[in-house]
Amino acid sequence: MLAILYDRIRGDEKLLFEAADRLGLAWKKVYLPRLVMDLENRPGELEGVRSALERAVSQSRGLAASRYLTALGLPTVNRPEVIETAGDKWATSAALARAGVPQPRTALALDAETALEIAEGWGYPLVVKPVVGSWGRMVARVNDRDALEALLEHKQFMGYQHQLYYLQEFVEKPGRDVRVFVVGDEPVAAIYRSSAHWITNTARGAVAENCPVTDELAEISLAAAAAVGGGVLAVDVFESERGLLVNEVNHTMEFKNSVSVTGVDIPGKILSYAAALGQAAAEAERPR
Repeated sequence: MLAILYDRIRGDEKLLFEAADRLGLAWKKVYLPRLVMDLENRPGELEGVRSALERAVSQSRGLAASRYLTALGLPTVNRPEVIETAGDKWATSAALARAGVPQPRTALALDAETALEIAEGWGYPLVVKPVVGSWGRMVARVNDRDALEALLEHKQFMGYQHQLYYLQEFVEKPGRDVRVFVVGDEPVAAIYRSSAHWITNTARGAVAENCPVTDELAEISLAAAAAVGGGVLAVDVFESERGLLVNEVNHTMEFKNSVSVTGVDIPGKILSYAAALGQAAAEAERPR
């Protein structure tokens, strides 16, 4: 049996529930906030469960749940180490660099003075991001030193994560970026996200269009997914003068606006992958 764990039912989760029924899977919903994660006693909600798909909106909840499920020996999408890496932009950038995956120029500073030194060395504009965040929130394009000084001053009075100054080169894009949906070792679909604004998240109003998955796009998206540990991931790619660059990798991807655009059953692909992990684990446990 496959468990789908959630803390909020959005359009994406509704599509997953519908796809699970359509595929005839043995599955159940598990509401994460009410799950007792007792390490000595498996809760009744997980009886008969062979694998799990974690869909929490809250990254901290999802990571905690993935750690618990892994401790119980349940194959989980995504694994905790994948969430830890993909959920932290600096960890993602480091993993991409280690794997040799092309990405925008990126640096981290631990104090404001160092951040200013980096920016002055690079030149403007550049982009400042929180190391943890999604939907393009609190991402800033900085056009000069005065703007950066003001932004850094504000960050000093915010949470500790905002005092890790993540800097990235500003990449000139053709009014869009590309999101590739990777399931296991397959880039199952891709979309262009087009916007007049420099931030091209659909959560910020960007329009989705189908994007052909070329060999080049498949290669870089699979390399990026592998760099953070693999699983079910959305890889965001820039088209630049230097070629394709990976901007971010997302571990709990949203796809509700992409199914009709691409014509691909993305929720069905995700569920089939998660269910297959449980079947493989069950077969491995059978006596030979």
